[in-house]
Parts: sequence; C-alpha cells; structure tokens
Amino acid sequence: QVHLVESGGGLVQAGDSLRLSCAASGRTISTTAMGWFRQAPGKEREFVSSMDWTGSSAYYADSVKGRFTVSRDNAKNTVYLQMNSLKPEDTAVYYCAATEGGIAWTRPTMYTYWGQGTQVTVSS
Repeated sequence: QVHLVESGGGLVQAGDSLRLSCAASGRTISTTAMGWFRQAPGKEREFVSSMDWTGSSAYYADSVKGRFTVSRDNAKNTVYLQMNSLKPEDTAVYYCAATEGGIAWTRPTMYTYWGQGTQVTVSS
C-alpha cells in the first residue's frame, strides 16, 4: 500500500512557476513508475506527466511539454513536478499517482494509488 500526499499548489499569476511535491509513505516508490494528472472543473482527469521507475524516461502531455519537468528523489520517496510559464488553462486540481510496476503510463486507469490532489490556480 502506498499513501501519496501532494503539496505545493496555490494561486499564481500567468507566467509564474510552482513546484508540486508528492510524498509517498507506506513503502518505497524507488521501483514504481509515477504519474501526474490534473482535473479542471467540468472536465475529465487528464495526463500531465509520468516517469518510469529508473527516472531515465519521462513523458509529457503536449500542452505542458517544454514548461513542466517531472523528477524524483527516491531517497526522500518523493516525486516533483516543476511547472514554469504557467497559463490560466493550467488551472486544475493536480494529482500524483503510483503504479504497481515500473512502466510509466499515460492512462489514469493504469495507476493504483492516488493522492488527494492539490489546487493550482493561474490568474491572467
């Protein structure tokens, strides 16, 4: 069992940056692929980024490519999402998720464990 807690969300202006953290407990995530997803009001949950268990492969949605960077610190059992050049359309609740394996997926159904989410609001 993996318990995930996101933090770092907030209200920022367009062009600002935020770094989200996802702290895991219960067991190590060093052999687990991790993902970031987001859900805006009235919309379905969508893929943002994922990283395989080695940390050598990372994937991004086209909408965030070049602006967001995923990373992991296995010693701290934590995954991060650095978000730069934020836009109003990035406003959403951001969730981190963990798989049972090491492959980084883009589909939310492939993730077993989810955090409670952290709100990111970007004003124009």
